[in-house]
Amino acid sequence: MQTTTRLALILALALGATTTACATDPAAMGGGDDDGGGSGSGSSEQPKPLDATGTFAMHSTFDLATNMPGTAGSVVNAIIAATDNKDDPTRWIVDQILVQLDDGPVKSGLQLLRDLGVGALNNELLKLMPDFVKTVVKVGNDFGDLAKHVGLNETLVLTKTDAGYSAVHSVVGVHYKLGTQEGDLALANYHVPSVVVSNVGVTMDVTGQLTIAAHDVPLAYGQLLRLGLDAAIIPLIDPSAHTLNDLVMHKVDCAAVGDAVAGAIGFPSASGTIEDACVVGLTGASNFVYSKIDAIDASALKFSINGTARAVDKTADHKIDAIQTGTWAGTLAYGSTPTPLLPATFFGERQ
Repeated sequence: MQTTTRLALILALALGATTTACATDPAAMGGGDDDGGGSGSGSSEQPKPLDATGTFAMHSTFDLATNMPGTAGSVVNAIIAATDNKDDPTRWIVDQILVQLDDGPVKSGLQLLRDLGVGALNNELLKLMPDFVKTVVKVGNDFGDLAKHVGLNETLVLTKTDAGYSAVHSVVGVHYKLGTQEGDLALANYHVPSVVVSNVGVTMDVTGQLTIAAHDVPLAYGQLLRLGLDAAIIPLIDPSAHTLNDLVMHKVDCAAVGDAVAGAIGFPSASGTIEDACVVGLTGASNFVYSKIDAIDASALKFSINGTARAVDKTADHKIDAIQTGTWAGTLAYGSTPTPLLPATFFGERQ
């Protein structure tokens, strides 16, 4: 009796297991013998590819600490020349005045004063213009930083092609960072033309890896530096100044200089003449600095670059919204000699 009961129990368990297997085996479920055209649970859809078509605002940063054109360095030297002597700024100001004076007793007396040393006069003038040295040093240092660390605002317009995408890469502005102050200068606001490079090849794989083909970006480097000097460096020091000459004339009282120098050389009546020479001389010194900046553009600063970045779809609409962790590589040429470009970064957002 017990043997019969156990046998019945074993058979019941076996039948139950078989029934369960039949119910859960996909091959045993309905539709298993169709021709494969159905949409059963075994089918999988490929993810929809991302679309990069559109316009993106981009921001690139290039470090030119080792590649800065030598003429840009000469601009810094021309600015710092006003403070690099122990008798500056008086000796520098006297030099600018001497250039403007006609030959005669006044010029001879000032030349003699310069040759003998202007220490006492320097102390007197420093009382009249206490911020001059500090201002000039700051201008020189900030200009050096601006020349070495180039921030560009750009647009990248992507159009679909059979091979991937074609891009128009444009430089439309400058980004500056001076100490704790930073901002953006749009080239169009200062009547400076954008730099536009067309037909740049771009590809993107299924993972969102974006590759920008090699292309040349020729920059009018001096023009960008002058824009940075006049629209960023100078207004941050003196909001009422818009040129280097404005800044210098705000810091040097030529009328007071005329009185002091005329008294020092024993020609009080020459005060007005010396004042006029001071104004013209300082204007000439400012123009000399600008001529050095303009000379930089005798050769274009050419970036020959290619880039990689990560395309990101933030809104799940299969269109990329951001370009992240971008890196530019390539060469930098000023004149005819290219040199390796230090790694540069970029990022972008859909406009």
